[in-house]
Amino acid sequence: MQILGILLVCLNPLYAQKTDTVKVRELEQVNIIDQSYRNNVERLPLTQGTYLLGGKKNEVINVLGLDANIAEKTPRQIFAKVPGVFVYDMDGTGNQTNISTRGLDPHRGWEFNIRADGVITNSDMYAYPASHFSLPMEAIQTIQLVRGTGSLQYGAQFGGMLNYISKQPDTTRAFSFETISSIGSFGLLSSYNGVSGKIGKLQYYGYFSKRHSDGYRDNSQSDYNGEAIGLIYEVSKNVILKADFKHSKYLYHVPGPLSDSMFYANPRQSSRSRNYFNPSIYIPSVSADFRLGSRTRASVVASAVLGARNSVLFDKTVNIADAIDPTTLQYANRQVDIDKFNSYTLEARLLHHYNLGGVSSVLVTGVQLMSNDLNRQQLGKGTTGTDFDLSKTGDWVRDMHLKTKNVAFFVENRFAITSRLSITPGLRLETGASRLSGRIAYYDANQLPTTISHHFPLFGLNTTYQLNKDQSIYAGFAQAYRPVVFKDIIPSATYEKIDKNLKDASGYNAEIGYRGHTEHWKWDISAFQIQYNNRMGMTYGTEANGNFYYLRTNIGDSRTNGIETFIEYDTRFSSKSSMSVFTSTSYMDARYQDAAIRVGDKNVSVKTNKVESTPEWISRNGITFRYTKLSVTALHSYTAKSYADALNTVKPSANGAVGLVPSYALLDINASYRLTKNLMVKLNINNLTNKQYFTKRPGFYPGPGVWSSDGRSINLTVGLKL
Repeated sequence: MQILGILLVCLNPLYAQKTDTVKVRELEQVNIIDQSYRNNVERLPLTQGTYLLGGKKNEVINVLGLDANIAEKTPRQIFAKVPGVFVYDMDGTGNQTNISTRGLDPHRGWEFNIRADGVITNSDMYAYPASHFSLPMEAIQTIQLVRGTGSLQYGAQFGGMLNYISKQPDTTRAFSFETISSIGSFGLLSSYNGVSGKIGKLQYYGYFSKRHSDGYRDNSQSDYNGEAIGLIYEVSKNVILKADFKHSKYLYHVPGPLSDSMFYANPRQSSRSRNYFNPSIYIPSVSADFRLGSRTRASVVASAVLGARNSVLFDKTVNIADAIDPTTLQYANRQVDIDKFNSYTLEARLLHHYNLGGVSSVLVTGVQLMSNDLNRQQLGKGTTGTDFDLSKTGDWVRDMHLKTKNVAFFVENRFAITSRLSITPGLRLETGASRLSGRIAYYDANQLPTTISHHFPLFGLNTTYQLNKDQSIYAGFAQAYRPVVFKDIIPSATYEKIDKNLKDASGYNAEIGYRGHTEHWKWDISAFQIQYNNRMGMTYGTEANGNFYYLRTNIGDSRTNGIETFIEYDTRFSSKSSMSVFTSTSYMDARYQDAAIRVGDKNVSVKTNKVESTPEWISRNGITFRYTKLSVTALHSYTAKSYADALNTVKPSANGAVGLVPSYALLDINASYRLTKNLMVKLNINNLTNKQYFTKRPGFYPGPGVWSSDGRSINLTVGLKL
């Protein structure tokens, strides 16, 4: 078998260095010069750069080896071999990746600590943790996913860490060029162009990506641009400096929600023609990587998330038509909302190998400082026009700042008790506060909470027992929390109140698993539990004078138990042909505990009800045939039914905001063929049976109701490297 993909070491702050003892073997730098046909999911090593990963459930997706539709970043194909990934189709074609695991909220992946080359891309961890930044998948080499037990080192998100690793510079020449172009259904046109090289001790890389799609639905066009440039300078064999600048921007024509009757009559129709969404995000970063001897590694990364999330919408439920007023002969004024992000992070880490009483140990410790300021400007009176226009008249109805300063210290230590058994205890201490200021025109400023404190000691423990060199049992426990975010503390009307004693959501991840491989088999089977306390919601109350109010508060807790199974069989028929078959299946039982929510003018218990947007079964099963330079993959994806609200409402409401989300099954056919070493062609047939389905009924943006997912489409991609 030709090995065409090689892991890069020594350049990135997350470079690969694997060892079980203090005898660290330094590897020479190597570079990816080709791509693998094998779309295997691998595991992270014990240590990687200044990260300690032993005992944690994780996956590494080799994007270069995927037959998947990378032009549109189709998540069910890219994450096919990661059990339990729930996909939420929300934005225009390829704009955002909205996924979750283990029953968490998939909205822009905001339950993950999302990174690009180790740099945080969440817009604001304490005010709006969604990631509006959008990488072109053509620029990505691998995707690393560390489940929730990685929360101590990365950040206290329940979902864990999702890290997109970019293609690295070609150091065999002073200049190299790569271009990848795609054309497809619904007006898809995509072009990615990248350059890289090495001149002396300086390495450089850069790309420009542009994509247009008319969209599956009426009024759902999208236009995307993405750029990046980076420099890597090897000061010496022990010191490497890196500067990186990434940017993404897209304009999405938002087609609006549908009711169930509208969806079943014509899922491609639109309820809105004047709605637009436009995030523009910049990610600058500088980093330094130090080798302080054969046993010690240190890194420092300073980064920022800067930019804005802009929208202009006729923001009403679908049963309120956006029509021309016969009196004024004009449309109604639209609503303009702008979030301005100013998020800064400094992260310093140290990893050290040492012996303690004859026991081989690995210590990782570090500090993370964050200073964020989210300026939320909402309910501006926009134009009566039909194009994308953020101009407004008058003042903002809501003009708020949520400023956060937070310090986190973390430490984990792996003790190799025997040659087979290792134990890794860990601790993360977070302290900080978010301070709210500004004005809401309809609300008494004295009623707003002004400070939300974040003070958490978080503990964790991981262990691994090596059955043999190819099989192991792992288990882990880690506490996590999720800050109260901006949308939780902004009243939408005068009759809403904010609980002055709001608590951040907190809880834990626990998991135990068995993984390994033989000549033909590969597997990772695990059980998990997530305890999620202090969930946010709304309750009902009455004042002494008889006036009612709605209270934004902590409504109760939930618990998710589940099983995640990945099994793959790979066999070779001859030196030219092979086949692999896999299943990636999860079962989840997510239920509320002692929780109550507002229903009309009373509070109703939802104890034992299922948590919304958490299907019991998610199963993806595939088969890949490879013959010389041809690879063909058939993927069947099944997602069971789920509920849109905590009441587990089955019958859809008239506007589609609540009701059952039916189960759906999809079939994709993907193929790759390498004509020469530097020329490759891909063909993707997505949703072959043209299944009409939807994945979620959102409660807020982009609007409550049914959002149709794409029907059958065909894409053709050509990639050339010079």
